[in-house]
Amino acid sequence: MALDAFDRTLIAAVQGGLPLVARPYEAVGALLGVSGEQVRERLASMLDEGLVRRIGAVPNHYRLGFTANGMSVWDVDDRQVDALATQIARLNGVSHCYRRTRHLPDWPYNLFAMLHGRTRDEVERQADVVAALLGPACRAHDILYSTAILKKAGLRLKGTNDVQD
Repeated sequence: MALDAFDRTLIAAVQGGLPLVARPYEAVGALLGVSGEQVRERLASMLDEGLVRRIGAVPNHYRLGFTANGMSVWDVDDRQVDALATQIARLNGVSHCYRRTRHLPDWPYNLFAMLHGRTRDEVERQADVVAALLGPACRAHDILYSTAILKKAGLRLKGTNDVQD
């Protein structure tokens, strides 16, 4: 998919992240000489077209004091996983929750939920809440604790007509 001049300028303006202000699209629009609505609409179009996979906030949990972060993984009945995941995603302490393909026989887990806490005990209490919500639909689970902080990067221009995120 070819990018026009405005797309390239817009990507360059947001590739380091949206400004941390109350109205970030308006701030980017002011920089580019367009309205904030035009910025929002074009980014939404890029999402629809598959040029961009997602737009979201990425908090630095460590700087916020949440140092015991664990990816909880769950083996959940496939017929119930979507409805249950929606409920889990709404829980406090869950930053993201999604379904993944199982890789049997070694990896039976099909539901992932990132849990954040100040201590491992706090994360494990959150996992207990998730387990109670899943009830008998859950056959097994584990928590994979973070051992390193990985750099998160946003949308970047790669080549003349390529975009990566």
